[in-house]
Amino acid sequence: MAVDSAAAKRNAVDLTFQSKTRVLNLGGHVGFDVLPDQLVNKAVIAGFAFNILCIGETGMGKSTLLETLFNKRFDSVPATHENQSVKLKANTYELKESNIQLKLTIVDTVGFGDQIDKTESYKPIVDYINTQFEAYLQEELKVRRSLHMYHDTRIHACLYFLAPTGHSMKSLDLETMKKLDTKVNIIPVIAKADTITKAELQKFKLKIMSELVSNGIHIYQFPEDDETVAEINRTMNGHLPFAIIGSMEEVKVGNKQVKARQYPWGTVQVENETHCDFVKLREMLIRTNMEDLRESTHHKHYELYRRSTLQQMGFSDDESMSLQETYEMKKQEHNAELQRKEDEMRQMFVVRVKEKELELKEAEKELQLKFDNLKKQHTEEKKKIEDRKKTLDEEIVAFQRRKATVSAAAAAAGAHQPALAKRKK
Repeated sequence: MAVDSAAAKRNAVDLTFQSKTRVLNLGGHVGFDVLPDQLVNKAVIAGFAFNILCIGETGMGKSTLLETLFNKRFDSVPATHENQSVKLKANTYELKESNIQLKLTIVDTVGFGDQIDKTESYKPIVDYINTQFEAYLQEELKVRRSLHMYHDTRIHACLYFLAPTGHSMKSLDLETMKKLDTKVNIIPVIAKADTITKAELQKFKLKIMSELVSNGIHIYQFPEDDETVAEINRTMNGHLPFAIIGSMEEVKVGNKQVKARQYPWGTVQVENETHCDFVKLREMLIRTNMEDLRESTHHKHYELYRRSTLQQMGFSDDESMSLQETYEMKKQEHNAELQRKEDEMRQMFVVRVKEKELELKEAEKELQLKFDNLKKQHTEEKKKIEDRKKTLDEEIVAFQRRKATVSAAAAAAGAHQPALAKRKK
């Protein structure tokens, strides 16, 4: 009743203060038109954070591609194929270009696809993404928040490296993408695209997109709602997945030094769009849609996690209840649940005590029965011993009597022998 009363009062207050927004024309220059400039300056001072998750089997060239994208050699260590489980390794770097600071975090899936049983290879990745969401949510729910200083580790982009098989996607990749498409912005790329022909590559791209659609997997689509980038994004969406090559080695081609990979049959230039889609990926990922990836992570994937978590905690979108009322209601439910569990535990304790008492009584009866049996056996044995002792005493008395008789007879015979000898003489 108290909750309903508070809700009614609040609705009455809301109706009282409702008013229409009026549009007014200023009589002169005020100055708030420089607000965007203030926001830009503030953002430049604070810097930016961008987090990339690289998923793919060992040896796909994930580290090399990231180094090529940011034109910087990172301290990555080549992984082996001997990992027993999938482990996520995050490295954070401070980058600066002109006067813009970028805190870049690269997360690698070490050991992905190296196990014999790959059915649960996606779980460590899902757990990692959820952990970053949970850390941000906990920071939001603090009484004293410091989000402006908080290092946001939520994954903004997932580069999913596909093996250049030329046939179809692996079941491992399909299963992993299904588990991740609601949690992160997936950008599929075909790794080591210089290992298959252009005709095979085009067919492989079409096959991949067909399999993604048929399996209900949603990958990140470059936004087309912004008129300034709508046309290029629309065009680039038609090139997905990007076929990429990475290399930090510079080779002299003509009069220029270019990043390329050299083979006995020729040279593959990384930034030559007729050779691969590296330039397209860099343009879309960094130069055009980096901020949209950040916003999509916050407003779409994180929001979905936040809503689900808060609903599990008992919160809802019901505007008739305030946060305090929801908290009180949840508190009452929690206390009722605790009371219920306490009653169950008390009843269970009483039942177990009674069961234990019954067991002890049964054990006591068994012990008493054993004691009575032992006592009876002892009495019988004692009686037998006493009877044997009595018999033995009687035998001893009889023996003593016989011994006395024999001794008397022997003495009499000894006295008679000398008398007989004298007569003979």
